[in-house]
Amino acid sequence: MRLRAMAKINLGLDVLGERPDGYHEVRMVMQTISVYDVLELKKRKESGITLETNLPYIPTDRRNLVYRAAELLMQEKGVTDGLSVSLKKVIPVAAGLAGGSADAAAAMVGVNRLFGLGFSREELMERAVRIGADVPYCIMQGTALAEGIGEKLKRLPPMPDCYVLIGKPKVSVSTKMAYETLDFEHVKERPDIDRMIEALERKDIRRMAGYMENVFEPGITGKYPVIREIRTVMEQCGAVRAMMSGSGPTVFGLFDDRKRMNKAASRLRRSSLCRTIRMAGIYNPGEQTYVESTDK
Repeated sequence: MRLRAMAKINLGLDVLGERPDGYHEVRMVMQTISVYDVLELKKRKESGITLETNLPYIPTDRRNLVYRAAELLMQEKGVTDGLSVSLKKVIPVAAGLAGGSADAAAAMVGVNRLFGLGFSREELMERAVRIGADVPYCIMQGTALAEGIGEKLKRLPPMPDCYVLIGKPKVSVSTKMAYETLDFEHVKERPDIDRMIEALERKDIRRMAGYMENVFEPGITGKYPVIREIRTVMEQCGAVRAMMSGSGPTVFGLFDDRKRMNKAASRLRRSSLCRTIRMAGIYNPGEQTYVESTDK
């Protein structure tokens, strides 16, 4: 079985405060985009899980969310067969695009189907939060409001089609670092999530863009000014809006014109600002599924 694990961007990201359990209460608008890793899953006669990747620095044991996600479902259902997983990484690592969470989500969907475990999508999402806060959303996909620690999800009207340019600078940012740079008392700009949702209902991308913010961006940009430089290039080339995604450092630009996106991509390639550049589109699940192909 071969599956696509789709990346996400945060169209709006607000942190409301720290909870008694040490987690943070968030309110976000999430969107799946057509940048994806590829997982190939095969049954094995030998018990256990083997995992290989195309990047030498990616762990292939229980430190990898794919391994833990597959193991969680297989142990719950008492699966005695083994599983072989090959993971081809394309989504930039430590980039604020939920690459690891997307891989884990695809692994859960794949294991469920491969072994006929019978979990519904909702049941998978309930279990997915044990792996990571973004994993339930990565199973759900599309345009969604995320609350709580990110696990309380509500599907929103689909994001209008547009072009998405991804630029990751030559730095990496952990979620821990993002929270350490966030000064709750001095947050000046927050996303207006409710007005973003109203704009989505009207399919008005420009209106929605006016309410987009990421509360992590000022602190992370203070440490890494290159983020602001990438954003400036995208906006000078005609992006409807450019913003840092998640905990960063990746910047995404929304474009309503392919030529403008191509111009921004060309300028970024000629510069030394980005390690990785990807051109993508909005992905809203309909009749499509995770499964790209299966062995007959």
